[in-house]
Amino acid sequence: MRIISLVLAALLLLIQYPLWLGKGGMLAVSDLKDQVQLAQVRTDQLKARNAKLESEVRDLREGTGAVEERARLELGMIKQNEIFVQVLRKNERPLESMTVPPPPPPPKSGKGAADHSASH
Repeated sequence: MRIISLVLAALLLLIQYPLWLGKGGMLAVSDLKDQVQLAQVRTDQLKARNAKLESEVRDLREGTGAVEERARLELGMIKQNEIFVQVLRKNERPLESMTVPPPPPPPKSGKGAADHSASH
């Protein structure tokens, strides 16, 4: 009876081997599930990046808003007759603007000054 029990236990262990360690075993399935999950995360990241790029391409094709935004942020450009105010933190360097500054305003005529001095 003892030999039969040992043989049955050995057969039980032999049957369990493919289930746990074989080609389609539990360990291999678990590893494949982890790989699928990592691939899914990476795919989701790439889909989000592609959607962002597609949106940028659409904006660049359809309007000037995206071009203007890029010129402002990346090149520091401003529009004509626009006032640019830059607030700097301590130890922060100012951005360099690529926009040519407007010419200085013409001097005021002396007509108003002459009228003012004549009245005194």
